[in-house]
Amino acid sequence: MGALTFDALLRSLKPEGRAPDPVYYLHGDEDILKDEALRALTARAMEAAARDFNVDTRSAADLDAATLRALVDTPPLLAQTRVVVLRGIEQMRRGSKARQELLRYLPAPNPTTVLVLVQSAGEKHDPELARLATTVAVEPLPPERVARWVAHRAKQVGLEIEPDAIAALVEIAGPGLGALAQELDKLAAVTAGRTATREDVATLAGVRRGQTMPHLVDAALERRAADAARLVEPVLEQAGVTGVRILTALGTALIGTALARAELDRGSPRSRLTAVLLQHLRLARPFGLGDWGETAASWARWAEGWSSRELGQALRLARDADRALKSTTVTDEAGVVTQLVLQLGVLRREAA
Repeated sequence: MGALTFDALLRSLKPEGRAPDPVYYLHGDEDILKDEALRALTARAMEAAARDFNVDTRSAADLDAATLRALVDTPPLLAQTRVVVLRGIEQMRRGSKARQELLRYLPAPNPTTVLVLVQSAGEKHDPELARLATTVAVEPLPPERVARWVAHRAKQVGLEIEPDAIAALVEIAGPGLGALAQELDKLAAVTAGRTATREDVATLAGVRRGQTMPHLVDAALERRAADAARLVEPVLEQAGVTGVRILTALGTALIGTALARAELDRGSPRSRLTAVLLQHLRLARPFGLGDWGETAASWARWAEGWSSRELGQALRLARDADRALKSTTVTDEAGVVTQLVLQLGVLRREAA
């Protein structure tokens, strides 16, 4: 069967396009986009008035062979098509009777049923299902599209939001669409009847100006250890922030800065360093970095204040801090992170 991207799936489901395929297999790490794909498939398969009687969603782990067969063979009611959604398809044990029945069904599916197999995030895709269904890889959006998704989602929930507020929301909540959707729902409730501002986003998240994760990372990589240490506790108090998340951000920044330092050491001109780093990012397409242009510019700027040797030491310190945080005997997240950012400042004094 064919393989599609998320965007290609949506294009194929436009009203002027062909009818939905009889079986889809959705896999990948962005579950909220899988839900959007399901809504688009359902909307294309039948009129809204028929959906209460013709959409059946089940957990794959709860099905036996007979129930599965009954679901896919039930004819639609007052409609031409019926949609059956099986979530958590990875939980259907290999070798089980339900799995065997599914594999018997897929080569010759019921033409009046659209069967959608949904795999949870973080699970390896199933080559056998991919071979027998129209496969859709639903992966996290690239950074440049996250803000556009937030604007689109805001319209769906009836929220007017300023562009600056969107940027602040992505900065605070991160690029994960699930967390962003939750924050948009909260904003819509709090700002009903008016446009949400950057201040609304900060207030809802309990964030004061200048006390975000990016501010902490910037202070640490600029070797302003005292400023970074003062930011640790206010940032940790924010919704969804943990010591591990801070260390992940610091470690990523250190790795990027080490890449920038290596480019300088091998002779890349300072005037082109940001462009060179941006090229690396476009080739690697990492997830979770925000705007790649801004990220590359930050790495280039921070690299001026570090030597290659210092960055190696800093990365080892970050590794040790991460191990300490993940130890079951450590509960002082603020202490571990504070110690790390202070140690980064000490490296500079030792080198001076």
